[in-house]
Amino acid sequence: MKHPADHRSTRRVTLPTGQFVDVLFVEGAGTRGAPHEADRREAGLHVCPACRSELVAPVAWEHAGPGEWAVTIQCPNCEWWDADVFDEATVERFDEELDRGTEALVRDLLRLMRANMEDDVDRFVAALHAGAILPEDF
Repeated sequence: MKHPADHRSTRRVTLPTGQFVDVLFVEGAGTRGAPHEADRREAGLHVCPACRSELVAPVAWEHAGPGEWAVTIQCPNCEWWDADVFDEATVERFDEELDRGTEALVRDLLRLMRANMEDDVDRFVAALHAGAILPEDF
């Protein structure tokens, strides 16, 4: 539901691959229910202050000055977002958390690929034993 103070805008973001993504921003939504800044930074930028999801991801970031980064982040669960300037240490912790998440996704993908391959092999062996595969099939 749109909050009366919300202002919606779209911004085109360039990804590292060179592709463009149009991102919808709802100004005013990013601060509703947000805890104090110190509490949020202590929890980590990957934690959504609105719904407590640990899946907050960067939409864009760029160097903002010595030891500072301008980062736009968004929660995929509740669509909360924030754009702010953060110190290098906070951004490094966020980047490490993103790396951990990427590693977990890759591990899960490899397990899923292995399980699927094992299932394919089992079905192929069963088809061979049943005589359902003939030389003409190749």
